[in-house]
Amino acid sequence: MTYSTNLPEDGVWMRQALGLAQRGLHTTMPNPRVGAVVVNAGQKVGQGFHCRAGEAHAEVLALRQAEGFTQGATLYVTLEPCSHFGRTPPCVKSVIDAGIKRVVIAMQDPNPLVAGQGIAQLKSHGISVTVGLEEREARELNIGFVSRMERQRPWIRSKVAISMDAVSALATGQSQWITHDLARADGHLWRARSCAMLTGAGTVRVDNPRLTVRSIDSSRQPLRIVIDNQLDTDPHAQVYEEGHAVIFTVNPSRQLAQPFLERGVRVMLLEPDLNGRVSMPAVTKALHSLQLNEVLIETGQRLNGVFLQSGLVDEWICYVAPSFLGLGGAGLAQFGPLADLTQRIDLKFVEVKPFKEDLRIILRQPHSLEWLNRV
Repeated sequence: MTYSTNLPEDGVWMRQALGLAQRGLHTTMPNPRVGAVVVNAGQKVGQGFHCRAGEAHAEVLALRQAEGFTQGATLYVTLEPCSHFGRTPPCVKSVIDAGIKRVVIAMQDPNPLVAGQGIAQLKSHGISVTVGLEEREARELNIGFVSRMERQRPWIRSKVAISMDAVSALATGQSQWITHDLARADGHLWRARSCAMLTGAGTVRVDNPRLTVRSIDSSRQPLRIVIDNQLDTDPHAQVYEEGHAVIFTVNPSRQLAQPFLERGVRVMLLEPDLNGRVSMPAVTKALHSLQLNEVLIETGQRLNGVFLQSGLVDEWICYVAPSFLGLGGAGLAQFGPLADLTQRIDLKFVEVKPFKEDLRIILRQPHSLEWLNRV
């Protein structure tokens, strides 16, 4: 969607704006990651990025920094300026009042409260508008926010660590550690950018995980979600510490829920599937109701298998160690057996990257890629 012609230097400034937006990668949720640059007479006079919900938006920060040099300037911003009152006033008014003459926008805001209205207001005040420069990169940066707005569900990832023979845990349940320090630290980066971590009751019972960001500095911790169909996990498990957790269950027992509620854990009763377990469509609806942009699954082979077959996991992050762990261990995802190769579940390779001793492979669902690349 283009309202005027790009200039040769536009790409340089937009890439700077995208780099600024990246600085809010771990903190902006549930808001999008947005960066902005103000340029006047070929010189950058202001820049900013959105850091946290409730704080100033990128455009406002950039305009403040450029005070006195905004008249007739160009604003580069990675997402359409908002036109509605939320936790902060609309950014469009600040842009108009600053005397900006041209706005270059990477992508239209998918939020129905904005969705082109900000662009229309800018144009109605005689401001030249260009939309679509570096749009693919902007969508990728805000993959979860865009998914929540366009598909009414978060972008869901599953992170696994396996051996060369695709074993994720020994028969004893031992899985710490299959991969090495660098790969595990990278895994915490994926945790830090996620709105929530999700696991199953079996993983809580066997591993007693914390599901927190630890290997890197982080100013926030993701929400922790446990699928506990029968409310039979230990209320004192580490994942429920500090009450920053939610349980998805099909068990309506108030008595069983009470110990979790006393710890500050929210218990959500969801619709069951035909097997009496929480249904996967109900899970995605619940995740959307919690305003989650990106969700990271770290769980065992059974629940991974359920998610894999449901087609609801958009992205798989697989860390592969150069080791063989032999027969009897747990696999990556439990499903099947298949009667024919035509029943297989195919994914698309997105990235293969060495991590010193290990390998990181990123795969995506074909239908998720098709949606994401629809620009």
